[in-house]
Amino acid sequence: MAKSNAAFMKPMNISADLAVVVGAGPMPRSEVVKKLWVYIKEKGLQDSVNKRNINADEALKKVFGGKSQVSMFEMTKLVSAHLS
Repeated sequence: MAKSNAAFMKPMNISADLAVVVGAGPMPRSEVVKKLWVYIKEKGLQDSVNKRNINADEALKKVFGGKSQVSMFEMTKLVSAHLS
């Protein structure tokens, strides 16, 4: 258990597209997710009908592979591609 938690806390490098949204890295995945939610809430990007969906602005579309809407679960997977 401690091992996977350590991986979650390990600072990751952040792609240029993701850095536009969450700021420059490196930072742990947990921090990236937290900052992503701050951005989504500040910009009112959570879908008003289905709260599990995120509506992407131009910056997030680059992170989401061009998609204009993704689910929370899909978002996590897409963001992982921007971390190394």
